[in-house]
Amino acid sequence: MSTDPNVMVQKLWDYCDLLRDDGLSYGDYVEQLTYLLFLKMADEQHELLGELVVPAVYGWQSLLNRSGAHLEEHYNEALAELGNGDDMLGVVFRKARNRVQSPAKLERLIKDFIDSHQWLSLDADLKGDAYEGLIEKTAREGARGAGQYFTPRALIAAIVDVMQPGPSDRICDPACGTGGFFLGAYRSIGDRYSPLDPDQVRHLRSGAFTGWEIAELPARLCAMNLLLHGIESPESDSPVHVDDALRDDPGARFDMVLTNPPFGRSASDSYERENFWAATRNKQLNFVQHVVGLLKAGGRAAVVVPDNVLFEGGAGETIRRRLLHDCDVHTLLRLPTGIFYAQGVKANVLFFERREGAERAWTRDLWVYDLRTNQHFTLKQNPLTRADLDDFVACYKPGERHRRTETERFKRYGYDELIARDKVSLDVFWLRDESLEDTDDLPAPGVIAAEIVEDLEAALEELRTLAESLEGVGETGADGETEAEGDETGSAG
Repeated sequence: MSTDPNVMVQKLWDYCDLLRDDGLSYGDYVEQLTYLLFLKMADEQHELLGELVVPAVYGWQSLLNRSGAHLEEHYNEALAELGNGDDMLGVVFRKARNRVQSPAKLERLIKDFIDSHQWLSLDADLKGDAYEGLIEKTAREGARGAGQYFTPRALIAAIVDVMQPGPSDRICDPACGTGGFFLGAYRSIGDRYSPLDPDQVRHLRSGAFTGWEIAELPARLCAMNLLLHGIESPESDSPVHVDDALRDDPGARFDMVLTNPPFGRSASDSYERENFWAATRNKQLNFVQHVVGLLKAGGRAAVVVPDNVLFEGGAGETIRRRLLHDCDVHTLLRLPTGIFYAQGVKANVLFFERREGAERAWTRDLWVYDLRTNQHFTLKQNPLTRADLDDFVACYKPGERHRRTETERFKRYGYDELIARDKVSLDVFWLRDESLEDTDDLPAPGVIAAEIVEDLEAALEELRTLAESLEGVGETGADGETEAEGDETGSAG
């Protein structure tokens, strides 16, 4: 097989065409390949090192020794049995189900494609890059694929570049998706601290990363993604917990939290936890409170939040006041539209550090970088690149924030100015939209149309939010809690 990750991705994607007629979603393509690639690599590892990761009765050779209906029956049994554990193996195969309807297609996929390549002979990062590329292609190809939990890798790279994780840090993502933030931090640490000492290598390979993911599919992809990059081993306890991160305080505290929680809201849950500042059904506001609780004193966070977190009243105002007081909220990146696979998203990145309690607020100045005004991106024709974030990274001055200076897109707002704003709104902007003044400088019609769609969908989401809040007024169930329903779509790591 070619050593070019792009070629590998295309080959993997071409074989996904075998499954199209079975009515599978784009996410299902990657999921089905996950099972088979793992079994093949476990078999190669056994041959090279003598380590038996998968019981022989359900291993790769057991698949090669069968054909037709017997292969299909045995494979279904293997998936069911392998998903029973709590280790990485159990996460990869948790509730796994064979969705390849034709035994002939399954046999062709196993014997003609996957078995014809030696996957472990490839560099770990190369395998991981190819797999990550397949996930990204999945996200780009279909709204019902990986898109709802896929964060643009250019954005992840910039966030990691300014956060500068260290080789001894414990890093958490409470909405880890396919593990994009983990991989970004892993690469960054390897690049900036090479060569690592043995203790640092051991920590980075096992113990550095902890994540939660509520949905089965992204958790499975995250576990496989970590394994392909040499993080953890199949038999180790999984650092990826398949659960609702907001349900409880896990007790663990971390040096760094990097996360892009799901967009949307769950109207039926208020998550009334003792360590939360306010009870609310706004899931993003709850994630902000949860992230603060996950940090050690001095711990640092970068959290992607939609615009409503910056200006929503009620619990939102209470949470912003406490956040500015109890943490050093030092940077806000206003993100452009058109970069997320979930449509209608206007989002930002909040950067803050948790501090020990004090009478005086820890936030002194909030520096806001506007990457939204007069910026036009689309997912395919003009996607966001890492270079588009170079100026933000330069203005941020990682490790030297005291040397920041204002620019056209980077402005400083003092604590007193912020706290005096209506509802302590952090939704600040100052640049004029040039397209409204110069009709000769308008973006392409397709870009304008895409932006109109995003604006309409963002407005629709706000109307849904308002409707949900109105539905809850005076309408309670037998237990006294509001009864309403909401959907949850988003874009996590």
